[in-house]
Amino acid sequence: MTKPRYLTKSRFKRALECETKLFYANKKDYPDQKIDDPFLEALAEGGFQVEELARIYHGGGTLVEGMDYDGVLDITNFLLLKEKVVIYQAAFKFENLFIRADIIVKNGNKLDLIEVKAKSIDGKDSMDFLNKSGNLDTGWIPYVYDVAFQKYVVTKAYPQFEVCSYLMLADKNARATVDGLNQKFLVVRDKEGYPQIKNRYDLASLVVGKEILIKVKIDDLIGRIYGGTDRAEPPSILFSDYIKMLSDYYQKDERLETPLGGKCKKCEFKCEPDELKAGFKSGFRECWKLMAGFADADFEKPLVLDLWDYKCKDRVIEEGKYFMDDLSDDDIGNSKPKKSGMTRTERQRIQIQKAVDKDDTMDLRVGELKDEMDSWRFPLHFIDFETTAVAIPFHSNMRPYDGIAFQFSHHTVDKKGKIKHEGEYLNVGRGRFPNFEFVRALKKELDRDNGTIFRYAAHENTYLNIIYRQLQEASVNDVPDRAELCDWIRTITHNSGSVAEQWEGEREMVDLLDMVKRFYYDPKAGGSNSLKAILPAILNRSKYLQEKYSRPIYGTSTIPSHYFKDQVWIEMKDGIVTNPYDLLPPLFEGKSDEQLEEYITDSTLAEGGAAMMAYAKMQFAEMSEEEREMVIKGLLKYCELDTFAMVLIWEFWNNEVHK
Repeated sequence: MTKPRYLTKSRFKRALECETKLFYANKKDYPDQKIDDPFLEALAEGGFQVEELARIYHGGGTLVEGMDYDGVLDITNFLLLKEKVVIYQAAFKFENLFIRADIIVKNGNKLDLIEVKAKSIDGKDSMDFLNKSGNLDTGWIPYVYDVAFQKYVVTKAYPQFEVCSYLMLADKNARATVDGLNQKFLVVRDKEGYPQIKNRYDLASLVVGKEILIKVKIDDLIGRIYGGTDRAEPPSILFSDYIKMLSDYYQKDERLETPLGGKCKKCEFKCEPDELKAGFKSGFRECWKLMAGFADADFEKPLVLDLWDYKCKDRVIEEGKYFMDDLSDDDIGNSKPKKSGMTRTERQRIQIQKAVDKDDTMDLRVGELKDEMDSWRFPLHFIDFETTAVAIPFHSNMRPYDGIAFQFSHHTVDKKGKIKHEGEYLNVGRGRFPNFEFVRALKKELDRDNGTIFRYAAHENTYLNIIYRQLQEASVNDVPDRAELCDWIRTITHNSGSVAEQWEGEREMVDLLDMVKRFYYDPKAGGSNSLKAILPAILNRSKYLQEKYSRPIYGTSTIPSHYFKDQVWIEMKDGIVTNPYDLLPPLFEGKSDEQLEEYITDSTLAEGGAAMMAYAKMQFAEMSEEEREMVIKGLLKYCELDTFAMVLIWEFWNNEVHK
């Protein structure tokens, strides 16, 4: 029997991003790049935890289990015959629409429809979802529309009930009153690979303390959505008709054409070259062939989509300007210089020129860069943080999504050019709040001299501001050195949005990302300025670095390392330097398949999302000591490579400006 093609709430949310995605979704021949995204996986796991906590707040309910449409509908129908009932994952169907509601609370003829989201809110009512113009804020549209869709299905399926709709969210103003609350909600995989909460049926007896989730009634906003008055521009089609259109197209498995735009850049239905060769299909390519008349060769041309930090993609694409060489000087405009080096628009023009002319040479502003570098004080310090922010706090007295800094790495370069992995910090203690210990360890590392400190992007400055705020809120009795730590944080940072005070430290960290944007453009980075893109670009550019690091000198007396020994960082394949992050060994190298099945951590650790998940899982007591030790070793190596990558950027520039 053919499985029915229902428009579910997950498919509806996908259509809100782009209606055409409904045609590509859940088809094996269209690879979905989001499936293996560690950051999205971490967010999904946080969602399972928050939903389970919300169920505890609405205790005594019945969970509707199963994946069979008819079966879960029958169970829901039976439960709704009761005068009073709480249902988790209740199923509702109307025509070709099908939803599973997170929590339903029935009392007589009244139904409370509660959608639980692992998103935080700094407010208490529906007005907090509006922007300054009084319209639904763009960031909240997916969440409120999701509930609007669910309410539509429920009210059509059960018109005799009065339905009140709520979003249940993490309350930024609440604090956990139970230590280790997050650790009580361990996400595991069942035999089919689906996530679930371990020991789910024991959770009702847990002491979870003061509620950290807030329930916001949003029926007024849903009414505006149904009437088409929630946004500044009225929709061309009413909400009910829009749902009918989506469900009809999805049921018939027909493509809905959505206008092309800047959103296409992040389309998950793209194919890697090897996937195309293997016969897989690219939804991205199909859209552009159908709607822009692209031929296969056109995808090899530099697209407007790939232009760095370009804010006018939607406008120029609507005008039929798809390629970089379609853009006029007026399309780019001019941005005012704030510092020396390239402006944003100048950098865009350089990218266009090099892409169109197939010019593979880099643009390095040697003179201006040298002026900046000459102002740096030795020894140079390169630091990188690994952090996390979870909806359900790890520790008592923490707010939802309050920042935790659990790891740093630190490299130094002295005046003679001697490179050294100087130190690191990693919180390995289960259930221990690390932030104050973290900043003490960092201060000890950096306070030995007055050398220049480097970060990559704003992340480290942001988290030190978060820790500053946490210190300010802490008791002097609990943190006797609070004033000393706060004073020190101010010396190496500037204030950010998490604190009200204003300051610029006399030893403020230098942002290497800002230096890249102002002084260095390399086509080999593909328009990206991320550390993971710049590192292979400079290694493929520099014969000096290739020659030096093709030898096993890292992790020796030449370049001391804490966790690598005789490491060769330059490996070539088809004349291209392999990205060093791809050289990091799997966490569980040498282990059998049977042993791997016992571990709860993914074996690959090569970016921040995976590190964040590994740390979160390491906080759970259920992880074996063997796995724990391997995860610790992997985290230390990964973070060490991050700061060494920053050193390599400095080394590349230093060699270039002194040629």
